[in-house]
Amino acid sequence: MLLDNDDTIAAVASPHGKAARGILRVSGPHTVTLCQELFSPDHAAVPLDTNTARRYTGSWPIGNNPQFESSPPVNLPVDLHLWPNTASYTGQPSAEIHTVGSEPVLQQLLAELLDHKTTLVRAARRGEFTLRAFLAGRIDLVQAEAVLGVIEAEDSTGLTIALRQLAGGLSEPLTQLRQQLVLLLADLEAGLDFADEDIQFVSRPQRQQRLEQLIQSLNTIRHQSRTRMTSPSQNQVVIAGLPNAGKSTLLNSLTQNESAITSPRAGTTRDVITANVTLDGLDVQLLDTAGWEPTAAHTAAQPTASINQLARQQRLEQLQHAQLVLWCLSTPTAGTPTSTHMLNDQQARLEVQAQGTPMLVLFCRSDLATADHNELLSDAELAVSSTTGGGMSQLRDALVNRLSVDPTGPSSVVGSTAARTSQALERTESRLVAAAEVEDELLVAVEIREALDQLGSVMGTVYTEDILDQVFSKFCIGK
Repeated sequence: MLLDNDDTIAAVASPHGKAARGILRVSGPHTVTLCQELFSPDHAAVPLDTNTARRYTGSWPIGNNPQFESSPPVNLPVDLHLWPNTASYTGQPSAEIHTVGSEPVLQQLLAELLDHKTTLVRAARRGEFTLRAFLAGRIDLVQAEAVLGVIEAEDSTGLTIALRQLAGGLSEPLTQLRQQLVLLLADLEAGLDFADEDIQFVSRPQRQQRLEQLIQSLNTIRHQSRTRMTSPSQNQVVIAGLPNAGKSTLLNSLTQNESAITSPRAGTTRDVITANVTLDGLDVQLLDTAGWEPTAAHTAAQPTASINQLARQQRLEQLQHAQLVLWCLSTPTAGTPTSTHMLNDQQARLEVQAQGTPMLVLFCRSDLATADHNELLSDAELAVSSTTGGGMSQLRDALVNRLSVDPTGPSSVVGSTAARTSQALERTESRLVAAAEVEDELLVAVEIREALDQLGSVMGTVYTEDILDQVFSKFCIGK
């Protein structure tokens, strides 16, 4: 895509077909001159204002092109919307000619503009008006994609998401994330400049805290992107927890069906078991996963380790598409100290939370709770009993509330943006995780610079012609 922004371009901007009004759009340095030569305002004594954006009523000559000899010359009634300076959508002098929504009339008007003798005008390429808006800094790349999302929206949900992204629903959190990274990098590099004087602008604990907050913010954005890419017809809820936490019994209780085999023995579930249920008219797919083994268990004897690794990979794949995780707290097995058990549970839960999927923490065996379980109960958001039915009504209400309104906030990502940015956001997060794991400030700064480059490719502060072609070639002409 050649970035020849000095050309004056024109295209029909309204959809094909009959309509009460049609629009022809012009943008470029010769726009005002073109309007002065061809447009006749109703009040001829009032010249076009070359400093202020205004709407004019008047006429535009049509039928003077030899290509259309069968059409006698006429003065076509039009409304002219003129932006004579850089305050337009494209950041250039621009105009819109609003007239009757007749496709032959609009095409003839365009043909005569392109054939104008004294002012050179060429046909606009796909998405070139929005491309110019991007290059002028009027919008960023994700907002440019939102324009396409508005055009291609097939329902009110898709339109709302596209409009939210166009209004900055994704750009604002990304911009804030980038600003925080730049500030952290500045503090690190200032400290490196004064390394010989033992001056520290940010301590390691402060650095870790800031990185963790940035990773959490990025997780929320990635979760919204994954949700837009998968667009499931059903709400998927993953039931997870350590072995023997009552996950399968909970599944059976929610579905009121023996969908899963249950046993007091840990490790009964190996494959993912799915079951569908309708809660207050909301279709939900429940996925019962194998018990989440502590990370150390993956290094056990090879046959068991292989099964655990496969089960863990399967669980991670399910989390990629889930809207919610039901985390079931389990009670310690005989001989296992409560502190050790809770540490294992917390480690496994952190691994799940790192995927960015919202979580609801349950204690599933409230009928068996004793004074020894008070610490576990205090860690749970809800206590239920699949055996007695205690708390199950509250759980169903909580599921409906959580799934009806996404706790991470309404999605602000159109599908094309989610697809384009998925890998870059993943690489950004990996660089931030790497920065949190190293101690040397110089290496931390290197990782943060890499993260900033990846974010730049998402927002368009760093781009190539290939990226622009990928985005703007999908547009129709006139947008």
